[in-house]
Amino acid sequence: MRTDLSIKEDVLDELEWQPSIDETQIGVTVKDGIVTLSGTVDSYVKKQEAEKAAGSVAGVKAVAEEIVVNYGTNSQKSDTEIATAAVNALKWNISVPMNKIDVRVENGWVYLTGEVMWEFEKNAAKKAVEKLPSVKYVVNNITLKNTVNADDIKEKIKKAFERSADINAKDITVKADGHTVKLTGKVHSLKEKDNARRTAFYAPGVWDVENELEVEY
Repeated sequence: MRTDLSIKEDVLDELEWQPSIDETQIGVTVKDGIVTLSGTVDSYVKKQEAEKAAGSVAGVKAVAEEIVVNYGTNSQKSDTEIATAAVNALKWNISVPMNKIDVRVENGWVYLTGEVMWEFEKNAAKKAVEKLPSVKYVVNNITLKNTVNADDIKEKIKKAFERSADINAKDITVKADGHTVKLTGKVHSLKEKDNARRTAFYAPGVWDVENELEVEY
């Protein structure tokens, strides 16, 4: 069992290791393996990268991310400008179906709604807009409309886990109820837990993943 102090030291080292992150802008506290990140950064991407870096450290059970995005006044764009850029970004992304996504922007927060067939299309829409200047956060409320048998979903996910070198499939139980998948069992890192969730989301017909995997060291 790793101590909170050793986990904190590794998280700080990992933040320093990332070229896109200024670790002096981010505060780190650890209690019972749960990492809390605080501070202020100047882009949404840096906020995401900091969370990803902390979650990759061995011993981290969860990441509470309280980082604030604060753009300089000179580079701050209006909601109208952000919305226009978001619409164009979605238009030129070949993975996003045309005229299927609606965009609303409020105080730098981008809200995506609409209906697509596949999870990768939903994810592609979010990725297309989250790196735009002045975007503080992206709320992805896009829904999926394809229908797949729950048993088929379960089997596809189990086989995907077995193929993955990063997931210990034998310790994970997959349950499918309609378009919702529940993962239970044990994993050995927060990264493995996230990989399992991401893999489950890739299965056709999955709308939601209840990730109840426990991190055990």
